[in-house]
Amino acid sequence: MAIQFRWLGHSTWWLESGEHRILIDPFLTGNPAAACSAEELSPTHILVSHGHADHITDAAPIALRSGATVIANYEIATWLADKYGVAHTVGMNLGGSVNLPFGRVEMTIAWHSSQLPDGSYGGNPGGFLIELDKQRIYFAGDTALFSDMQLLADRLDVAILPIGDLFTMGPEQSVKAVEWLEPRVVLPMHYNTWPPINQDPQRWAELVAQRCSARPVVLQSGDSFTLE
Repeated sequence: MAIQFRWLGHSTWWLESGEHRILIDPFLTGNPAAACSAEELSPTHILVSHGHADHITDAAPIALRSGATVIANYEIATWLADKYGVAHTVGMNLGGSVNLPFGRVEMTIAWHSSQLPDGSYGGNPGGFLIELDKQRIYFAGDTALFSDMQLLADRLDVAILPIGDLFTMGPEQSVKAVEWLEPRVVLPMHYNTWPPINQDPQRWAELVAQRCSARPVVLQSGDSFTLE
């Protein structure tokens, strides 16, 4: 079955396949690059990579309205349940995996930080390996380049990587990550939301095409890509 990837701006993604609707790092309220409002989305599952406001701002409101299950590290899952009364959460930790109605999710390492918006400890930041309809998707989250990415290069269909620099990998480091990961398709994120992380995604795509076997796909906020 085909999987639709829709970039909603910054690091927020909407993955849809059949009856499954997965929202990743929901930051729409206050996001100058947002393609829609939080009220327009009714996911079945929400994945949160870490606790920073530009990745978690709309997680609780959307989960409370839609009844979606939130998958995050244990500290974030507990915070959402205790502070906001989110009823359905799955708390996990780095290297752990869980079976879900749409497939399987593993939490991977991310080299970053993770403080929650109210100053609470946000646990370890992470990324996700998502198995959906027999496709393997790597969402890196906010991360620096790290050599263990090479261990994830196992029949990887799609990689979603930050390219903004300053807070995450920049374009050159991201291209190196693509070399190591060897995905079929790579999508950039976490850039051009604000001036400090402005980048030229077309130049990044050119570098990927020159150095890697992956197909780079650059989306505008709100645009979609379908993986058959």
